[in-house]
Amino acid sequence: MTIPLNTPDLLSLASVSEKSEQWAAQDSIDVRNPVVESSEFAYRATDLVHINDDGVKNAAKYIRQKLLVEKYTPRTWRTHALHICPSEPYNPEDPLNKSVLDWIFLISSLNFSFWSEKEGRPDRYGVEWRAGWDSVETKIWTGYWSLVAALNRALEEDIPITDPHFYSSETLCPDSLIEHVFRKAPQSTESIPLLKERIAVMRECAPGIARVLIILRKGYGGSFKGFLDDFQRQHDGQGTSLDLATMVANTFPSFRDEVYYEGTKVCLWKRAQILVAETWAAFYPPSPAEPHPLFPGSQGPQISRLTMFADYRVPQILHHLCILTYPASLLRKLHAHTPLAPGSREEISLRASSIIAVERVREEILRLIKHEEGGDSDTVSRAGVVSSVVIDFYLWDLAKKVESGEQKIENIDTAEMVPIHRTRSIWY
Repeated sequence: MTIPLNTPDLLSLASVSEKSEQWAAQDSIDVRNPVVESSEFAYRATDLVHINDDGVKNAAKYIRQKLLVEKYTPRTWRTHALHICPSEPYNPEDPLNKSVLDWIFLISSLNFSFWSEKEGRPDRYGVEWRAGWDSVETKIWTGYWSLVAALNRALEEDIPITDPHFYSSETLCPDSLIEHVFRKAPQSTESIPLLKERIAVMRECAPGIARVLIILRKGYGGSFKGFLDDFQRQHDGQGTSLDLATMVANTFPSFRDEVYYEGTKVCLWKRAQILVAETWAAFYPPSPAEPHPLFPGSQGPQISRLTMFADYRVPQILHHLCILTYPASLLRKLHAHTPLAPGSREEISLRASSIIAVERVREEILRLIKHEEGGDSDTVSRAGVVSSVVIDFYLWDLAKKVESGEQKIENIDTAEMVPIHRTRSIWY
């Protein structure tokens, strides 16, 4: 399978002006993501992890330059070696596109809890598969990429693992087959974390966990494409990314990443938003001037309404970039690898502060573009080239590179690279 590697410079946006005029109406509409509002509450209420304004400004300049130099754009999604890319030009009848959507849906359903007690050791959980779809060489994939590699390997073995009709059936796809799909590499001494919970999410009936597939099978023709088609029908073709994330969170219990803190509901929606963002990026058109095929309405995708995806990797790099500051008590727990309970003050503070911090970084980058570079920040924002989604994608990759020693951040102040926080959860 060929993965296209053409990544045009989407930061040259003169051609977007006409499309931007069509989207201009969105500026008069105050549509806030409930994740932002509830995270602002949680950030203040927990009062533990804090945002450093100077760190935000310094890091924003650094990130802005890196996005420019590395041409890091929504189309960068297509360059990842393990990704399966949609056909171009977009054809809604092409069966490949339906398959890509089901592949993204399953990955996002299972995109949680990849940290290992054996971090940095060769015997941690890993999956042996190709170095990429075009490669004959194999490698050991760990962390999130072990999930993607395992599913790709299964597809190559003619196991239709991403078909909801298949993996939701205990007859067609017994637990033993799912265990085989996620089998560990020869040198690994641990299995994939939360395997039982992952199997439960994949089934049509999982009390207290999912019921995801019974919804897809009986309500939307058994596919994520059917869900998207129904979504746009409900919104008369005008549905945006935030509308879709809201529908995902409201429809699928296993995507409803919410917790009550001091009696107030905090919506974090990590996987609901990343499902939408991955879908948006995968089908992002060759030019930002073109309408997005899955968000064809007059307002476009409005991807800037989404936040970052609150996990354990991005807070780590935000702290390293001096955007977040941790109290000594939290640093001691992180260095001691002390588990943080889901819904605890520390965990909620880390996730909520990360969301608000990336929002502030995005706003600062747009300010730089407008006031220091004389650019059209509104156009850049509407096109999604500068959004919390793209910033998250970049920071997640950066965190992995810095932790592995592949890359070192220079020319700005950095803090110690501390361990990730450890919370076992199906939410991230």
